[in-house]
Amino acid sequence: MRKYRIALVLLLISELIFYFSCQPADPPVRDAGFSFFPLESGHYIIYSVTDSLYALPASKTGRSYQIKEVVGEAYTDITGQTAYRLNRYRRVSSQQPWQPDSIWTARIVNHEAIRSENGRDYVKLVFPIGNRVRWNGNKWNALDEETYEMRNTRRPFIVLDRQFDETVTVVQQNDSTLVSQNKRIEVYARQTGLIYREKTILQFCSSTPACIGKNQIDYGIRQTYRILTYGKE
Repeated sequence: MRKYRIALVLLLISELIFYFSCQPADPPVRDAGFSFFPLESGHYIIYSVTDSLYALPASKTGRSYQIKEVVGEAYTDITGQTAYRLNRYRRVSSQQPWQPDSIWTARIVNHEAIRSENGRDYVKLVFPIGNRVRWNGNKWNALDEETYEMRNTRRPFIVLDRQFDETVTVVQQNDSTLVSQNKRIEVYARQTGLIYREKTILQFCSSTPACIGKNQIDYGIRQTYRILTYGKE
């Protein structure tokens, strides 16, 4: 009888092991990546900004300054969606007081991260994030369709000697020819937001065969945002 009971217990244990081993595993929680576009009141980022202007016949002119962007309180926009004001401030250097610059807005609607910059809406990110994901960045404005593409998703990126471990790069445009260059990229970091932005629109000399292909700039602009610090007020 004892041997029978032991055999019965072993049989039940083996059946339980078989049963649970056949059950489907819980599906992994999918991280859509919303934390790359944080919208939390009081969240702020300070950027070092460099502007360069090229115009013939004058030589290159440039300026450097700082921009502080603070996420304001949530509100309901005219479409009935929850949005946030982005209060922007400017100063020449860290020794100067902040001065009001502009107010932009941001929102996440239907898995699209939308920023309104100077009154025009752009789809900055879509979720879930992933390599080679493409979308129309001008979906909600009157400009021509423009394809944005994510690259280097969840890869590290260094800004001013500071490494951000998880980032995503959005290539808005990257066209280069012998006579022009149009490059616009943005890099977002987890729990931080935008950490780097580059906008380069240049026209190279094409008036004579000798200057073509020499990257001799006739006119254009180059603007770069680099994160200095961030936090919550």
